[in-house]
Amino acid sequence: MTDLRHHGDAELAPGLVDLAVNVRAGTPPPWLRTLLHEALDRSAAYPDAGPARAAVAAAHGRDPSEVLLTAGAAEAFTLLARALRPHHAVVVHPSFTEPEAALRAAGHQVSRLLLQADDDYRLDPGTVPGDADLVVLGNPTNPTSVLHPAASLAALARPGRVLVVDEAFADTVAGEPESLAGRPDLPGLVVVRSLTKTWGLAGLRVGYALAPADLVAAMAAQQPHWPVSVPALTALVACTAPAARAEAAAVAAALDCHRRALIEALPPGVDVVGEPRSSFVLLQVPGGARVREALRDRGWAVRRGDSFPGLSPDHLRVAVRDPGTSRAFAAALAAILSRDPAPEEAR
Repeated sequence: MTDLRHHGDAELAPGLVDLAVNVRAGTPPPWLRTLLHEALDRSAAYPDAGPARAAVAAAHGRDPSEVLLTAGAAEAFTLLARALRPHHAVVVHPSFTEPEAALRAAGHQVSRLLLQADDDYRLDPGTVPGDADLVVLGNPTNPTSVLHPAASLAALARPGRVLVVDEAFADTVAGEPESLAGRPDLPGLVVVRSLTKTWGLAGLRVGYALAPADLVAAMAAQQPHWPVSVPALTALVACTAPAARAEAAAVAAALDCHRRALIEALPPGVDVVGEPRSSFVLLQVPGGARVREALRDRGWAVRRGDSFPGLSPDHLRVAVRDPGTSRAFAAALAAILSRDPAPEEAR
């Protein structure tokens, strides 16, 4: 059975170069670290979520009543699973597995819609069952790095259906061209966002959901008091400010170049799945399980693919890093595939 609770951090160990977790290297940036340190001095008081909710709402052109602040994006999926009573829940795979895990933990039956390699793992809206009253998918999708057209996803919204779009990686795409975060007109739309990836705040647990006010209220009723800490609220205000959003856009633009450098460095015999658009690429490698272990022996951690429904042990997800790191990784991979001694990597 697929291990829905397996995530990239399980691949890490001391001394390994981290290509398994899709968090931007070298973060949080210094200016954000300073703000977080200052926030600790205010942590004796109970958190006031009002300013952060207003900041998130302003960033996306939403009413504050349509914003729910969460302890990471993953909490939003748990809250939805507890607040809803779907008759036919459909999760589009391969994708982030926490939404399905949360639904199953809450006692819901889940149908899987498996996207196909022949279609480059792109969604055809017509394949979503018409009677589905809960549909969950990612954009860009983890682990395929596919960016679906906003129009295709918007076509899935309808009265009587909750459409959940996981946009945890939306800010890794320059300009966020396919985001639905600013579409309060779409019925039943829930957009889940995170500060984890671009700002390197996985340990702080900070995210949010954008949804109709009644659904926000139902999700909030499942939270305890003060669910988001003072430092996390500080990060939300800071990272949704115009200057920070401009910085994120610049980082996303640079990421395009770094991703191309990784792809161009890959050795023959390694297939890049689809058209990657986010901060990671999905590779298909013959003997993927053996290759992954060999990479560990040479000091590299990559994410196994077979814990994602619809993928196999031959799939490996690799985070995009700077070109030097990517070239060193590609050289190690080439040595493994050719069964030659691996060159000495920079650790």
